[in-house]
Amino acid sequence: MTLLAVDIGRGTQDVLVYDPGRPVENSVKMVLPAPTVVVGERIREAAARGEGVFLDGFTMGGGGSVRAVSEHLRRGLPVFATEQAALTIHDNLEKVQALGIQVVPRQPPGTTLVRTSDYLEAELRTALGAFGVSYPGSLAFAVQDHGFSPGESNRIHRFRVLEQVLGEGGWQVRALARDPPLPTMTRMAALRSQAPGALVIDTGVAAVLGVLCDPWVRGRAGEGITLVNAGNAHTFCVNLQGEEVCGLFEHHTASLDRDRLAALIGRLRDGSLTNEEVFREGGHGARVHRPLPARYLAITGPNRMRLLPDAYQAAPFGDMMLTGCFGLVRAWRMLRGMVPP
Repeated sequence: MTLLAVDIGRGTQDVLVYDPGRPVENSVKMVLPAPTVVVGERIREAAARGEGVFLDGFTMGGGGSVRAVSEHLRRGLPVFATEQAALTIHDNLEKVQALGIQVVPRQPPGTTLVRTSDYLEAELRTALGAFGVSYPGSLAFAVQDHGFSPGESNRIHRFRVLEQVLGEGGWQVRALARDPPLPTMTRMAALRSQAPGALVIDTGVAAVLGVLCDPWVRGRAGEGITLVNAGNAHTFCVNLQGEEVCGLFEHHTASLDRDRLAALIGRLRDGSLTNEEVFREGGHGARVHRPLPARYLAITGPNRMRLLPDAYQAAPFGDMMLTGCFGLVRAWRMLRGMVPP
């Protein structure tokens, strides 16, 4: 059995074709522009031609695609979208329409069609097929889903979901990899509707599980270790002992520098970090299950050297950019019984 693991971030989508019959280091791997970047560029290409756009497809991640929509509107060009595509921009369709986006069921004449989806299946099939790589029958995805929350901040909703699944799972790290996702996680649901049977989990969770594939990290987890994923958009941090999550917080990477992140980690470890403090700064939130003065610190992600250059730079199987993909393989093994790498 081969597994296609796709870790979808704001800047890149990292792709691994995992084959248990070959060394992990020799796996087929790709680091490609994220779907939101691809969709954003397609909108900008239409803008360069002076054309309106019609967004049709599925609810997906925002970021680059939403910025491109805003640019399009500022240029005085029309934007149309189906309901599902419009939910990419905001969970409240009235707010979407207030921005100037027209929600319609079908493509208006004279507009450019832009498909919205986190799963660029045709493109992935073409890329792999060009090198004679068979498309795997099993699929696993990681995305960051804020959840459907039209009446409150989606940052609040997202962190409430993280707390809920941890509480239900006894604060064990595997509880974060919920299969299937909760019904309110609409971005994850959209992926599963396009790829029935796929495993879909959170990007921060995939990174944590992937870091635990690093022998240095795994050998110290029992004593207590703080794990950080410094992504392009979000920084996800857990304080871990064995399989127990002792605390976690999530922030926006752009809001952090070396000193602030170090201070947050220190307060997470001593138990004084509060949800209100992180949320007030524009982050998602924090929760301490119990204080843990962890002795070790490891970081992964594309912003790792900027934020924590002195921490252990985790690179499972020698490839830091595929950390989340390795975490997806580990999650598949935990939840569905496949032999891990």
